[in-house]
Amino acid sequence: MAKVLALVLALALWCTWTPAAQADVAGLTPCRESAAFQQRLKSEVATQEARLSLYAAGSPQAAAVERRIAQTQARFNRYADQGLLCGEDGLPHLIADGRWSHAAEFTLPGVLFLYIAGWIGWVGRAYLIAVRTEKDPTEKEIIIDVPLAIRCMLSGFSWPLMAFRELTTGQLTVKDNEIPVSPR
Repeated sequence: MAKVLALVLALALWCTWTPAAQADVAGLTPCRESAAFQQRLKSEVATQEARLSLYAAGSPQAAAVERRIAQTQARFNRYADQGLLCGEDGLPHLIADGRWSHAAEFTLPGVLFLYIAGWIGWVGRAYLIAVRTEKDPTEKEIIIDVPLAIRCMLSGFSWPLMAFRELTTGQLTVKDNEIPVSPR
C-alpha cells in the first residue's frame, strides 16, 4: 500500500510540475532590437525637430529644442545600452523577479530608496530627541532650529550603523513593562 501511495504521489507531482516562467520570453525583447522602441525614438525626435523649425537658427529657443533632442536620444541610447526589455508598445518594462541580471532596474533603486527613507526618519528622530531637553520642545517642533537640524542631518548618513549599535545596546527599544496598555 505504501508503494502505491508513493507512486501516486510521485505521479501527481510529476503531472503538476511546471517550469518557471521567464520574463525574457514573455513577449519582451531587448529594447535595442525592438522595432516599436526605434519607432518611438524616431517619433519623439521628429516631434522635436518640427518644433525646431518654428524658431530661428541660433536663437535661445532653438538651442533649447536642440538640447531636448540630444537628451531624448541619450535617454533612448541609455535604455538600449542598459539591456532593458521592451514590450510591444516600445516602452521599457522593469523586471523585478530577483535575478541579478535585472538588479539595476529595481533592486538597487529600491535599496537606495530604503536608505534615504531611513536617513530621513533617523534624522527626524534625532532632532526630536535633541529638542526634548529644551525648555519648550513643542515650539522647536513647530519652528525648526535650523543649525541643530543641519547637525542632525549631517550625522544621519551612518544611520544603519547607529541603529544597529542602539539595537544591540538596548537604547532603541524599551522594556515591555514600560509600554502603556489600554485597560480595555
